Amino acid sequence: MAIRIITVMIFFGLLVSSSYGTTNYNVLKYGARPNGASDSSRAFVEAWGAACGSTDSTMMYVPRGRYLVGPMIFKGPCKAPSITIRIDGTLLGSGDYRVLGNYSNWVSFEGVSGVSILGGSLDAKGSSLWACKLSQAPNCPSGATSLSFTNSNNIKIKGLLSLNSQMFHIVFNGCKDVYVENVKVVADGNSPNTDGIHVQLSSNVAIFNSSIKTGDDCISIGPGTKNLWIEGVKCGPGHGISIGSLAKDTEEEGVQNVTVRRTIFTGTTNGFRIKSWARPSNGFVQRVRFIGATMQNVQNPIIIDQHYCPHNLNCPTEHSGVKISDVVYEEIQGTSATEVAVKFDCSSNNPCRGIRLHNVNLTYSHEVARSICSNVLGNTIGIVNPNSCL
Repeated sequence: MAIRIITVMIFFGLLVSSSYGTTNYNVLKYGARPNGASDSSRAFVEAWGAACGSTDSTMMYVPRGRYLVGPMIFKGPCKAPSITIRIDGTLLGSGDYRVLGNYSNWVSFEGVSGVSILGGSLDAKGSSLWACKLSQAPNCPSGATSLSFTNSNNIKIKGLLSLNSQMFHIVFNGCKDVYVENVKVVADGNSPNTDGIHVQLSSNVAIFNSSIKTGDDCISIGPGTKNLWIEGVKCGPGHGISIGSLAKDTEEEGVQNVTVRRTIFTGTTNGFRIKSWARPSNGFVQRVRFIGATMQNVQNPIIIDQHYCPHNLNCPTEHSGVKISDVVYEEIQGTSATEVAVKFDCSSNNPCRGIRLHNVNLTYSHEVARSICSNVLGNTIGIVNPNSCL
């Protein structure tokens, strides 16, 4: 544990010591209009091209104002050793959800290194698309992720607000050495598929002191995630912090070395969740630490669900091949909104192993809560309420 904390602090020091850049590329000089009505997409892309092509450390600057932009891709590799994108204004999506809705991403970075985003707001105006989906109207587009990093390294995001994303708010896919701090995510509690931060196929990711209010997972952790550190996150509304869903594919990378510390869940569907479909997979989850959490009226404070099927339609009836082991829940307290505060529903072919509850105190309506176990092996340390079924 101490080694991992030191590693995170060293990484933090490397990132915060980087300069703001020696060359300033102001989007206004490339034709951006801060009036919220004129499409400034081209100006942003051209400013990025100039910053990316510089041989110096650079800054791409977005002054105060509201900038209407459509889907934008910022591609690397760049000549600049580092690029700081300082945003003092707000990037706006179109009021017509179809403008972004048929694209996978709104603001996308691909193959970049040494990029920092400081401040600013992204307002995707996703509520009209949510309404389309919730009404089950035909031909609703899937929607765009607001901010995406793919195959990128040494990324920092600090002080960003993501508002009303059509789909996921922030995604890291195939990335390494990522630091996120003081990010705010805001979307309605009934907004579909609006995960706050999603991490997959990525390593050495740290998320600190952020607030996430959304309609899906506050943080979702996908296959291929390793060395993930989450600390000081407030979640709610939302579906909690989830590893998975896993077993979407037979061939799937595992999740390992995940630490979550000092979290607060308020009115969420779940607290700490690990979920996998009941189908064959070579995936796994191992060495996970959930430490120091407060649950406030959470429906499922602690849950492992290896029969995941969210809408109970065409559910697979096989056994999950995902192997879950060495998962610790320590210093977890608060209230459950349901009688069952701890539920371990594991695969009969691959029982969960090495599950440990250490000083857990969860109540239900000021009464004794219950725990349910299926196909799980583990132990308890200290005071554990509800009484353990391990």
